[in-house]
Order: sequence, then C-alpha cells, then structure tokens
Amino acid sequence: MTAPADWIAGARPRTLWASIAPVLIGTAAAAAVGTADLLAAVLALGVGVALQVGSNYANDYSDGIRGTDVDRIGPDRLVATGKARPSAVKAAAYLSFGIGAVLGAVLVVLSGLYWLLAVGAVAILAAWYYTGGSRPYGYAGWGEVSVLVFFGPVAVLGTMITQTGELTWWALAASLGIGMYSVALLMVNNLRDIETDALAGKFTYAVKVGEVAARRTFLTVILLPIVAAVVVAFWFPWTLLAALVALPSLLVGLGVLTRADTVSAPLIFQSVGYIALAYSVLLSVGLLI
Repeated sequence: MTAPADWIAGARPRTLWASIAPVLIGTAAAAAVGTADLLAAVLALGVGVALQVGSNYANDYSDGIRGTDVDRIGPDRLVATGKARPSAVKAAAYLSFGIGAVLGAVLVVLSGLYWLLAVGAVAILAAWYYTGGSRPYGYAGWGEVSVLVFFGPVAVLGTMITQTGELTWWALAASLGIGMYSVALLMVNNLRDIETDALAGKFTYAVKVGEVAARRTFLTVILLPIVAAVVVAFWFPWTLLAALVALPSLLVGLGVLTRADTVSAPLIFQSVGYIALAYSVLLSVGLLI
C-alpha cells in the first residue's frame, strides 16, 4: 500500500511555488487598480495548486507507463518505482483535476466571466497531454512554451481579471516575468535528464538543441524576469525592488552554464524556487506601494 508520504512526494510540494507566486502577483495587480478580492484570490490559488498537483501525478503516470522514468537521475516517481499502481496515480491526477475544475467553476460564477471555463478546460487538457496521449507535446520540445503560458499569463492574468474584470499591459509583463522562473525550473530538470530523455525518445528542448545551447538559454531565461520588472517599473517604480534578485539569478545562471548543477542539482533546483518566491513577493510589494 502506498504510504501518505509517497503521495505527498508524488505531488512534488517543492515545486508548488510555481502556482502560488502567479496568484500573489495577480492579486497584487488587482489591488493596484483598486479591486482586490480575497475570496477570488483563494479560489484562484486552489485552482492553480490543484491543477499543478494533477499535472504532476499525470506526468508521473504517463512517463511511468512509458518507461521514461525507469533510469531517471532525480527523485523517485510513484509508478516507475512501483510505489503505487499506475491506475491509482491516474485516479489521483483525475481527482486533482476535478477539484481544480470545481473551484474554477465557482470562481467563474462569482466573476461572471464564463468564457474562462474554456481556458480552464484547455489548461487541464494541456496538463494531461504534456506527457499523456499518443503524441505528448512535452516529448516534442514544447514543454517550456506551455509552462510559460500557463504559469505566467494564464495564472497571473486569470487571477487579476476575476477580481477586476480588466487586464493591463504591465500585468502581462509581470506575468511573463514569473512565468520565466517556471521555465527555468523545467530546464533544470530537463538538463539533468538530457541523456535518459534522449534514450527514451523524449525530445525536450535540451535534447533538441544540445546541452551547451540549453545551458546558455537557461542563463537568458533566469535573467529575463529582471527585464520584466524594469518594464513594469515604468508604471510602478517600486517594482524595481524585484531587481534585488538579479545577483542570485545571475549566480544560478552561471552555475548552470558552468555545469555546477551536475554536482549539486538539488541546490540549483531549490535556489530557483527561492528566487522566484522572493521575486514574486518583491514585485507584489512594488505593485502595492
């Protein structure tokens, strides 16, 4: 029987900042235009976390039954290690998606923006078909684009519009900034798994362009949020506070560029998360000021 600790680990709690940070920024953006709504923010947070957990279980299930995770270097996965039956992990993914769908439906009803139901449906399909189905797009090198879109603009702007009914260009810039950190996190994983992914036929961006080019891309990706903060500062000067993470971002980027992650991948992985959380808090404070 699968232990509760295994299910918690399978949900990948150390990555859940990726769904928390966009809601924080989106709510701060709503407050900046004077119409923040705590209930809507809590519902948006529930939707984001539920869909991310569902995506993590779906990824575990699909990669596990394909055999992609058998020789992986990183943390153990439920299906690949036999800690849980594939059907149970699949059911956990469906349950998480269901919870996200219900919370999302409540949020849509409260906001009156019924077209967001379509956005939610696309988000769930994107989470499943990232590694699921007969032609998963994550195996074709589109993972980074999907992560940027759904953990950036969709999450931030979705949070904002359900509270304000409006969107702004500066909010889009902010959303792209936090989305880039989620892309950076995915790239750390894909760089770590580049050899095993290639053998398994999983042609991620890193596999397609090669290790050297992928490491250079990572350095660019982890510094782009600083550019986004500068853009937002034209409307809200105090968002330049987010530039305080420029040095640690540069250090992590140079670490990956010089292959330090091959020695201490967990440290690099955790560092991206800490930097992203700090960035989201500082940017949010800047918007509120």
